[in-house]
Amino acid sequence: MPKKSLGQNFLNDDDTLNKIADCGEISNNDVILEIGPGTGNLTKKLLDRNPKNVIVVEKDRGLTILLKEKFGNKVHIINDDILDCYNKFSSYKQLKIFGNLPYNISTQILISFIKVEQLKKKIKKFVFVFQKEVADRILANENSKEYGRISVITSWKMNSHKIFDIHPKFFFPRPKVWSTLVTLTPKSNFEDLNKVKNLEHITNIFFNQRRKMIRRPMKQLFKNFEEIAKDLGLDLNLRPQNLSTKKYLEICKIYEKLNQ
Repeated sequence: MPKKSLGQNFLNDDDTLNKIADCGEISNNDVILEIGPGTGNLTKKLLDRNPKNVIVVEKDRGLTILLKEKFGNKVHIINDDILDCYNKFSSYKQLKIFGNLPYNISTQILISFIKVEQLKKKIKKFVFVFQKEVADRILANENSKEYGRISVITSWKMNSHKIFDIHPKFFFPRPKVWSTLVTLTPKSNFEDLNKVKNLEHITNIFFNQRRKMIRRPMKQLFKNFEEIAKDLGLDLNLRPQNLSTKKYLEICKIYEKLNQ
């Protein structure tokens, strides 16, 4: 029985599962990591495409036993929380990572991978199912109501693409909301920050006051905020959703320089 505490909603539509697996463009040289395989519906589709290896991370002990019975040695099963076990598969390079992510921790999972050192070298592609509302925020551009912290942090290191929306009827138990399939690929070049947590901190301050003009968060971050705004060509009367990812990264670089 799916556990609500673990955000379990199992995708069971065969056509949708095949489309998700196809998005990975899997070759026989690929190492696949699946997050939260549940009862193994997507796992089977991934195995059908004959990758080099399939690793699955499943927190639920009961489901781990079920997966072992279902797939035997065809799959390397890690019974752990994905947020705590990166070291168990960090030796692999160019992983393709799939996941029908638990709604309650999906953005935490995404950010944990964004923080991976040498991201482009470690991971080739992500194929993730998010709650539609979360996907809309990940994919949003500036000047839209969905644009926020996760939009900025994701677009810093990732190219993201919406594939299609998924009806609630294709899940068990049936959620109250739609889901969206998104692919993400690490960028070859991105602004080098000292610490990701600085960008998290800055975007948190800005978007916690998203209805206010950016004068307030800039004043909170910098003593000489007006001078810095002038140097960056920032209009302090703008709202947080009006600033591009590039501008947030420029703000972050100055913040890091002043707080070394």
